[in-house]
This record gives sequence, C-alpha cells and structure tokens, in this order.
Amino acid sequence: MSVAGLCELCGRPEVDHGCDRCGQLVCDEHWSEDTGLCVECAADAGRPDDRRVPEDAPDGVDTYRF
Repeated sequence: MSVAGLCELCGRPEVDHGCDRCGQLVCDEHWSEDTGLCVECAADAGRPDDRRVPEDAPDGVDTYRF
C-alpha cells in the first residue's frame, strides 16, 4: 500500500502501511505483517509476540499499562 505521512506511533516519515483495524499510518517497525495490523492492535488482538518485551520483565508480566 502506498501511503503518505508520519508514523502515528513514532513520528518517522517512512510510512508504508495502514492498519486494517484502526487505520493508523505506521512504519515497518510498528507493523505486523502476519496480522495486517499495527503492533498496538496486534497486541490487543492477542498477539503479544508482536511487542518486544525484555526477557527479564518482572513477575512474568509482559506489559504494564498506566
């Protein structure tokens, strides 16, 4: 897909994808090719492997949200 603008997650000018779920324009780093979704939607859709979590995360919890 050819899109123009800034990545809505990091602000990079190299936007190549539009999320099929939320419509955000994202760069390759924030795109999950397996799902066709941005990494935020992929994580919400039950694909936690699309977010890079350090192996030494405390308590075995993948993500903390405040």
